[in-house]
Amino acid sequence: MNMQASKTLFRRQLLGGLKWRRTAREPYRCFSCSIRHEQEPSPSKFPQDTAGTTHFGYETVDEALKEHKVGAVFSSVASSYDTMNDLMSLGIHRLWKDYFVRNLNPGANPLTSSSDPEKGWNILDIAGGTGDIAFRMLDHASTINNDAHTKVTVADINPDMLAEGKKRALATPYARSPRLKFVEANAEKLDMIPDNSVDLYTVAFGVRNFTHKDVAIREAFRVLKPGGVFACMEFSKVNNPLFDAFYKRWSFGAIPLIGQLVAGDRDSYQYLVESIDRFPSQTEFRDMIQEAGFLVPGQGWEDLTGGIAAIHKGVKPIR
Repeated sequence: MNMQASKTLFRRQLLGGLKWRRTAREPYRCFSCSIRHEQEPSPSKFPQDTAGTTHFGYETVDEALKEHKVGAVFSSVASSYDTMNDLMSLGIHRLWKDYFVRNLNPGANPLTSSSDPEKGWNILDIAGGTGDIAFRMLDHASTINNDAHTKVTVADINPDMLAEGKKRALATPYARSPRLKFVEANAEKLDMIPDNSVDLYTVAFGVRNFTHKDVAIREAFRVLKPGGVFACMEFSKVNNPLFDAFYKRWSFGAIPLIGQLVAGDRDSYQYLVESIDRFPSQTEFRDMIQEAGFLVPGQGWEDLTGGIAAIHKGVKPIR
C-alpha cells in the first residue's frame, strides 16, 4: 500500500468511528493478546453481573480476574498516562484537575473539628499513582494557603503507576519530603489507614476501575474523620444528546485507534472507553455515596464540560 493510500485509509478509520467490543469469553492469557472486532453494544445489551462476576469494560469476568486485568491495562499505560487522559477528555483533564483542587482548597481553615492547623490536612489520594492530584494539592496548600504542613498519601494498587509517580516527584519540591508518601494499596481494603484519621479522601479517574465500588466508598467512609470529605472526579454521562453522540463516536472510533498509533496499545484504550460507558450515571453514583453513609451537598455532583466528567462529594456526618 503506497503512502497516499495509507493516509486515506487512516482518515476513513478516524472519521468513520470504528466501533469495537470484546465478545468471545476466552480463557485469560494477557490483555493485549487478542483483539476482537465487532459493533459497540448498546447499554441495554450489557450482561448483568452475577454472584462472583463483575464487568471489565463490556466483558463479564470473574471478580478475581478483574483486578489482574485492570492491572495489566495500567501497567501498559503508566508511562503514557497524560496522553491517555488527553485522549479520553479531549485534552481538558488538566483544567478539570486544577479546578478540582481549587474547589477543595487544601490547607485552608481546618476541615474537621479535629484538624490541627499546626499539622495541616491529612489527605489520602486513591488511585493517584502518578501523583497528578497529589502534586497539585501540595502546591495549592503551600502557595495559596501558606500551609507547609498538609501532607498527601498517594495510594495505588498498581506498582508501575506508583513508580511513575515517584519518578515524577523528583521534579517537585516534595520528592524527599515527609509531606508526600506513596503506598501500594487496594482501595477496597485500606488496612494501613486507621479509622477516623483522614481529612480529605480524593479519587480522580480511578473509581470506575474498582471491582466493588460500594466497598471502596464504605472504606472511604471508615477512614475519614467526622466532617471529612469524600471527593471523586470521574468520567460520567454527557447530558446533551447531540454532544453525547459526537463524544461516543470520538470515544469508540478515534481513541482506540490513536492509542494504537501513539502508545502502540489499542486494547488498553478500548477497555478505558468501555469502562467509561459502563460507569453509573451521576444520579446512580450519588446514591451509592449516600448509601455508604455520606451526606451529599446540593444535588450531589457538579458536571464538567457537559457531563463528560463530574465531581461528586460526600461529607461524613459529625455524630
